[in-house]
Amino acid sequence: MPLRPKILLVDDIENNLFSMETILGINYHIVKATSGREALKILLAEWDFTLILMDVEMPNLSGLETASLIYDREKLRHIPIIFITAHNYGDEKVFKGYASGAVDYIYKPVQPELLRVKVSVFVELYKKNHQLIEQERKLVAINKSLENEIKDRISSEEKVKDLNKQLLENINRLESTNKELDHFAYMASHDLQEPLRKMRMFSDRLSLNHTNAPDEENKQYISKIQSACSRMQALINDILAFTKISVTKESLIYSNLNILLEEVLNDLDVQIRRKNAKIFVDKLPKLHVHPGLIKPLFHNLIGNSLKYSKNNEDPVIRITAKFDTLDFSSKPSKDKYCRICVEDNGIGFDPQYSEQIFNMFKRLHLNSEYEGTGIGLAICKKIVEEHKGYICAKSKENEGATFVVTLPLETTAGSR
Repeated sequence: MPLRPKILLVDDIENNLFSMETILGINYHIVKATSGREALKILLAEWDFTLILMDVEMPNLSGLETASLIYDREKLRHIPIIFITAHNYGDEKVFKGYASGAVDYIYKPVQPELLRVKVSVFVELYKKNHQLIEQERKLVAINKSLENEIKDRISSEEKVKDLNKQLLENINRLESTNKELDHFAYMASHDLQEPLRKMRMFSDRLSLNHTNAPDEENKQYISKIQSACSRMQALINDILAFTKISVTKESLIYSNLNILLEEVLNDLDVQIRRKNAKIFVDKLPKLHVHPGLIKPLFHNLIGNSLKYSKNNEDPVIRITAKFDTLDFSSKPSKDKYCRICVEDNGIGFDPQYSEQIFNMFKRLHLNSEYEGTGIGLAICKKIVEEHKGYICAKSKENEGATFVVTLPLETTAGSR
């Protein structure tokens, strides 16, 4: 059984501690402190906390002062702090709180559902960040292992060359991973906080207006909070899907792409009918692929064409395949590739964004215009690259878009 996330509650009023512990329930391991000094004493012995919930106004040592002392210690700087306060501070005081290390504020009286949602989001971010850190550590360990292996096998010039090549590839992969980690951390914190800000704003309005506001207005606020929660859930689900993408030689199966595509089109049938879309499909080849990943690849690309169709014109989507030999039944040849094109007549995009659209969270339109998390095309890119292939996009504004997926014909996996 995995250990429960560990949360430190800090408040000088016992009833407040009991109330928060009751709201959070049995899903977390709760440790309580009745003062800033007691919290510091606990953190001297334990630093494996996932989150700290701390009252701002406490005697002797305030929440802001306690937070500053916590972050003076290197081992404790990774723990996010949410301040609990009954005051609606001005910008200067709020900025001081963020400067001392806070990641968010929750205002009293604490709303149970809001507290649970915020805690669950930061707990999930904590888990993801630690998984990314662990992956980076593994890559560093791999590089170290390769360096030691090179020193031990200098007797063979060819082997040394091969190992050097592997080392360079791993260094490049590590540098790429570091850049992705920085970009991912920044974009995730930005995109995940946007729904949180909306939830906080509308829940505050709901709290202030619940006694004299019309029911219809309160319903609108609740609807907006639910919408923000749904977007947060979609973001988290897509991030989890992105982190789980992996292809090994053993997972490759000699698959008929026509069958996989047909299953995807059946899944999208409601959207296709709603849009009155016409989809033309050429005969696709059989390739060694991971079927469970090729289906979401098709789903994202076709779904993208449906989403970004023109308002005054029925969508037309063409899916074609080209490669060196026209006989799909012929044996795959070395260094040959199959190019699968998904072409539409939608709104298109400025060619200057043809590479950026595959970045995590990159969106060319506002959330209010088109739904989505900005992760779909990043997932497509990772799926294709895991198959040792390439993906690119060609488009002009209002002239449709074409996505080209290039997959290798050669594989060392056996047919199944």
